[in-house]
Amino acid sequence: MSLPAVPESFYWTDTPAGMVLKCRPLEAVAPHLFTTRDVGLGSADEWRRVARLLDADDTVTLNQVHGRGVVVVRAGTPTPQRQAADALVADDPRLAVAVRAADCVPLLLADERTGAVAAVHAGWRGTAAGASVAALEALAREFGSRPADVIVAIGPSIGACCYQVGSELVDAFAAAGHPRHLVDRWFLVGDRGSGIGDRAPGNRERARLRLDVAAANRDQLVLAGVPEQNIHDCGLCTAMHLDVLTSFRAEKEKAGRIAGVIRARPLRP
Repeated sequence: MSLPAVPESFYWTDTPAGMVLKCRPLEAVAPHLFTTRDVGLGSADEWRRVARLLDADDTVTLNQVHGRGVVVVRAGTPTPQRQAADALVADDPRLAVAVRAADCVPLLLADERTGAVAAVHAGWRGTAAGASVAALEALAREFGSRPADVIVAIGPSIGACCYQVGSELVDAFAAAGHPRHLVDRWFLVGDRGSGIGDRAPGNRERARLRLDVAAANRDQLVLAGVPEQNIHDCGLCTAMHLDVLTSFRAEKEKAGRIAGVIRARPLRP
């Protein structure tokens, strides 16, 4: 496996479950990881194996539906059943919370003051719906988090280099109420290189419209009060690193999944 370069705020590390990616600033706040394609996620035993990497007993996951629903995992209460939603917020250090992705953006959030955490799955629909902001609001509502105390890691997702989209997505983001100047920044016009979208017949004859979905989540969180310096993006495009990551756009039904996984830190006395 040839590992792609990442910013200094991230690093690769080998584990008993396989190679994973971590974010240094987030690691100082909460145990976490982003998996690669060699980490199995197909069974309950494999999810427990991932949980043990973070010193957790098990992992809570979701039936992801491309929305903004949030599930709360609260310490001292029964582990919730798997539910239809796209974000988890938690303060239970016994359990890791996780989202799966194969082009969509996995985001991990942690409150350096309270130790509460969140895991978010944001494809274009979830991003238009404000899934990451919904998780931030749930951290505040459920655990008293303040946006200024939250550290965010944005994991591998399809990049603007490979995410060619139609103009109807611009309309969807505008209809969701996002400021027009931000929508214009998220949707890029012009040739950004030889991405997956360029390989389809006839694409070179059309104007290219590309969505930077990671940037859209970053900007939404900044607008919601998270300091820009607290948000760290690994900058990895899933479609451009298929030996390490997985991409539904590139691999279709053969695509596997990666995961973003995080565990809450026990409250300090």
